[in-house]
Amino acid sequence: MMARSSSGESCAESDKWTGGLHRFLCMQGGNHDGSYAKNSEAPASAITLCKPILLAAIRSMRLFAREDEGSHSCSIRVVDLGCATGYNTLATVGMVVESLRERYIGELGFEPEFEAFFSDLPSNDFNSLFRSLSGMDSNEKKPRRYFVAGVPGTFYRRLFPGGKLHVAVSLSALHWLSQIPGEVLDKGSRTWNKGRAWIDGAKEEVVEAYSRQSEEDLDNFLKCRKEEIAEGGILFMLMGGRPNSQEPGNQLGDAESRAKHPFATSMDQAWQDLLNEGLIDEETRDGFNIPAYMRSMEEVERAMLKCGGFEIQKMEYKRIREHSDQKKREELITDPVSHGRAKANLVRATLGPIVEAHIGPHLSEELFQRFERRVSSDVSLLRKTCFYGVIIVCAIRK
Repeated sequence: MMARSSSGESCAESDKWTGGLHRFLCMQGGNHDGSYAKNSEAPASAITLCKPILLAAIRSMRLFAREDEGSHSCSIRVVDLGCATGYNTLATVGMVVESLRERYIGELGFEPEFEAFFSDLPSNDFNSLFRSLSGMDSNEKKPRRYFVAGVPGTFYRRLFPGGKLHVAVSLSALHWLSQIPGEVLDKGSRTWNKGRAWIDGAKEEVVEAYSRQSEEDLDNFLKCRKEEIAEGGILFMLMGGRPNSQEPGNQLGDAESRAKHPFATSMDQAWQDLLNEGLIDEETRDGFNIPAYMRSMEEVERAMLKCGGFEIQKMEYKRIREHSDQKKREELITDPVSHGRAKANLVRATLGPIVEAHIGPHLSEELFQRFERRVSSDVSLLRKTCFYGVIIVCAIRK
C-alpha cells in the first residue's frame, strides 16, 4: 500500500482497513475471454445511462482559474476511483477531460493542463490498463489531452493531498466492500453464512453484518474524498444499488434477477456441486463470501449527510437490463451452451481472483465449469431477464 502523508491523519481514526482482500480483490486482468475487459457490458450500460448526468454536472461546475492554483499555470485533476481495466474507464476520463477543455477554451479563453489519475487496489492489472491506453493513443486521430498516472491503493483511505482534486468519479466500484465482516467468518457465530456465497436471502444476522460494514466503508470513502476534493469540485458515484422499498436482505429485487444473477442461485449450486463431489468440505464452501453490498438511496443519502461537506445535486436509482443488445440476447436464448459460457466468463471476470485465492487455481476452474454447466442445462434461465440496480449520485464539494 502507498504510505500516507500527515495530511491524511484526520480520517485515520475511521481507517480500519485491515483485511487481506487488497491482495486479490480485483477484476480479472488481461484481454482473454474471461477478463473484465471482455465482460464489462453491464458496467458499460450503466455508464451510458449516467453519462447525461455526468455531462450536465461538468457543464454546471465551477471552473478553476489560474489564480486558484496560486501560480501562472492551471492544472485540472481528474481521478477514476476503482478504475479496473478496459475501455470504460478510459472513455469516461476522456469524456470528462474533453468536456472541461471545451468549457475552459470557450469561457475563459485558455486550455489548462489536465492530470488524469487511474486508481485501484495494487492487485489491479494496471499493465493491461496502460497498454490499452497506449493502443488507444495510436488509433485515435486526436492526441490524448491529459497526463496519466496510476495510483495504487484502497479508496477507503486517503490517496491524494488535501483539496487538490477537481473531478472524482467512481464507476461500478463502491458496492465492493473493504473486507468481509469478521463475524461472518466466525464458524461458531450466528453470522456464519452457511450454504450461501452471498447475502441475498441470507439470515438477518449475516445481512446486518454486511450492512454495518457497508456503512463504515461508505463513511470512510466520503470522509477521505471530502479532504481531497477542492471546494467547487465534483464527486460522481455510480454503484450497485437497490430500491428504498427493499430490505437489505433482498439485494436483487425480483425472482428472475435472483435466478439469473451470477452471485446468487447458480453460484450457490456450483459450490454445492464441489461439495457433493467431495472436492471441498462444508467449511470451505461456507467460508467463501462475496464482498459486495447493494445500498439503497436512503443509506447513501444518510452517509452523505453524516459526512457533510457535499451538496447533492442529483441522486437517482435506475434498473439496467442484462444484454441491452436485443440481437445478442436473442442469439443467447437459442444457444444454451454459449449462454452458459458467457455467464461463466462474467463470473470469472468479477470473482476469479478471490475464488482462486480461496480454493486455488485448479478448484477455481472446477467451480467455474460447474457454474457454466448449471447455467447451460437450465433452459428456464434462457428467457428470464436479469436487471441490475444502480444508484447514481452527483455532489458538489462545498
